[in-house]
Amino acid sequence: MRAGTTEEDGRIALIQSDIWIGFPRAEQVLDRLQGMIEAPRQTRMPGLLVHGASGIGKTMIARNLSRKYAPEYDPASGITRTPLLLLQAPPAPDERRFYLHILAAVGAPATALSARAQNVASLEVRVIALLRDLGLRMIMIDEVHNLLAGTHREQRRFLNVLRYLSNELEVSLVCLGVSEAVDAIRGDIQLARRLDEHHLPNWRDDAEFSDMIQTLIAAMPLEKKSNLKVKSLKQILALSGGVTSRIFALIKDLSIDAIVTGEECITDDAIAKWTPVWSRHANAHRRLEKSGG
Repeated sequence: MRAGTTEEDGRIALIQSDIWIGFPRAEQVLDRLQGMIEAPRQTRMPGLLVHGASGIGKTMIARNLSRKYAPEYDPASGITRTPLLLLQAPPAPDERRFYLHILAAVGAPATALSARAQNVASLEVRVIALLRDLGLRMIMIDEVHNLLAGTHREQRRFLNVLRYLSNELEVSLVCLGVSEAVDAIRGDIQLARRLDEHHLPNWRDDAEFSDMIQTLIAAMPLEKKSNLKVKSLKQILALSGGVTSRIFALIKDLSIDAIVTGEECITDDAIAKWTPVWSRHANAHRRLEKSGG
């Protein structure tokens, strides 16, 4: 193993940072969302429910769009225009907590409000007024499956809040969550009718997966080209379960190893020998137990 250099450390830091890879299935969702946010206001704004396995890439897509439509200060009006508001659903379907979360997200925390002004009705009025002034076009709710932690009645009330915000502000509503949340969303017929569904499936052994892997590896700051055999691609798919976040973690790990060892490319042999970090720790722990350590 070589001693690290400043240049190597910089490349490793780049690999460890968030990397956006515009593969077709992600770009398809982004294009659709961008069309929604640019659409003219209407009585019933279009909505979308993006669902799939945990780690499949929903949050990555949401954050990419959020960066594209970041808040901008308008010196003429003295107002920060916020076309897109990205929120994470509270751990349970709690209206009050959700409104407080919105206030914090737009830089208007409720700490200065009196206890009386923090009841649900007062918070609702304040949130609507603030969001209307921001020129909002879209509300994105990530981890919407959190509503499953509540009772059926609490779920319905929370869904009513989402529908109300969309109607009152004439903004598009986008929900992202695991597929188990789909049935909960469908429990509100009116909301379900306005939310088209887009499923992000796990990756499969096909040309799309192969192209994605090649694009991802090409984005790694390695000095040599990685020429992998089909067997290695199948191994990556098996190790990751076809989950995007696991695939990214695997390729990043292999890329860092390639820099540290001086190999400067991902090899078939490295993939064959690769094991998840948690598996390595488990094996080391078992060896310690056997040795009495």
